[in-house]
Amino acid sequence: MVNVVKADGRREPFAREKVTVSAMKAGAPLEEARAIGEAVERAAYDGIPAAEIRQRVLEQLRARNPDWEENWLMYDRAVKKRGAAAVAGLPAR
Repeated sequence: MVNVVKADGRREPFAREKVTVSAMKAGAPLEEARAIGEAVERAAYDGIPAAEIRQRVLEQLRARNPDWEENWLMYDRAVKKRGAAAVAGLPAR
């Protein structure tokens, strides 16, 4: 079983469905969202930080359609109050 380590240190099982739904909310059609979920799941390992999952999802979104990546980032900024620093390795937009 692959567990994700949240920012507060809690651990929870990796859920591909969460990645898929998030990709769809960013604008990806169902089949693309499923492919993103599968790609992120293949790269996941036990103890993977949630921030790394977020980064991998953003990479997948960007590779398929940069608008989807921007949609995700706008949601993070507006709803979750996350700035660019929360999205490791990506420049501020």
